[in-house]
Amino acid sequence: MTLDIDKLCAARLLAVRARPYLATALYALHLVESNRVPTMGVDRHWRCYVSPAFVTATPVEELASVLVHEVSHLLRDHHGRSDRFAHAHNLSGPAERLRMNIAADAEINDDAFGAGLVPPAGAVTPGTLGLPPGELMEDYLRQFRLGRHTEALAWLDCGSGADGADRDWELGPDGADGLTEQDCDAVRFRVAQGINGRPGNASQSWRRWAEEALHPPQPWRDLLRAAVRAAASAPGVGDDYTYARPARRSAGLPGVVLPSLRHTPPKVSVVIDTSGSVSDAELGSALLETIAVSRAVGGRRDLITVLSCDAAARIADPLCRAGGIPLTGGGGTDLRAGFAKALRAQPRPDVIVVLTDGYTPWPETRPPSRAIVGLFRRDDSWSESDPYHVPPQPPTWARVVRIG
Repeated sequence: MTLDIDKLCAARLLAVRARPYLATALYALHLVESNRVPTMGVDRHWRCYVSPAFVTATPVEELASVLVHEVSHLLRDHHGRSDRFAHAHNLSGPAERLRMNIAADAEINDDAFGAGLVPPAGAVTPGTLGLPPGELMEDYLRQFRLGRHTEALAWLDCGSGADGADRDWELGPDGADGLTEQDCDAVRFRVAQGINGRPGNASQSWRRWAEEALHPPQPWRDLLRAAVRAAASAPGVGDDYTYARPARRSAGLPGVVLPSLRHTPPKVSVVIDTSGSVSDAELGSALLETIAVSRAVGGRRDLITVLSCDAAARIADPLCRAGGIPLTGGGGTDLRAGFAKALRAQPRPDVIVVLTDGYTPWPETRPPSRAIVGLFRRDDSWSESDPYHVPPQPPTWARVVRIG
């Protein structure tokens, strides 16, 4: 039996009409005829292996749904995620790979159908496994095992693009018409841009995926540490003149004593937001980050002071008492008071680090010290009086690192 390519192309066109934001990915798939694949399967190089018998026996509407399903495996990097999960949990063997395939299908099929796509026969959903909807493949893997309720799914095989295990019917990395890693990333980025540009057409899970694809999680601890080190080692930070050691140029001016330039360790003030909108867990995290700030500047805790601030700044405590620093507050938020108190200290700090949720007014002018803002993550604000309310953004003169 030969592959009905016209029927398959019609199915792809129907899939593009139903899910236009996936058009780039659907047309990036290279279709490969194969009598060894049960239905359809993809490899990690964006080849889609198609059984001619399956295409002949399946309606165009269901073929469109299957194409969307298979390309979703590749967009969501199920092969890479399966490999990482197997390595982290020491899993191996075809049974575990089948379990990963089932969990990946449950993640995709949760909200894949409807609005122009019909559910294909035998589609695995979270309800099939008796599990709640809206979770990721990794969550489902922790909640079910193979057994009697999964015996009917033993035929399932979406290829290495779903579970990371290479098949003998795949062409492999050296085969023709495969995409490189750079090409795969480019396709994902284009699809994420399409979803982000018209979010009303995409499901919640696709919006979440697009947000992570466009703004991947950052190692914020490393970013915060690097920001503090960069600010502390910037030109002019900690530099001061002293007469304790004459300048070398004094020899050219007999009778004149010139001071020399001396570099002293930077002084850092940490302002912690203790308003009612900051949780206890975030306050605990702020203290831990304060200790990390001290390591970033060489471990001199005596050069770091900590201020707790809600609408008013409290007493500055030296970091050598970090275990017992009282974080008082709980009222409104106005970190301008914290900036003002930090700058009144003698000697004045070279770097001010602010740990806050961002719901505060900011100083109108740039302070003389370098400023770093560690911003606790928050969802978009909503207000009954103003549903379009947007919280104040940190000023442009501050280096912002999003925490968490």
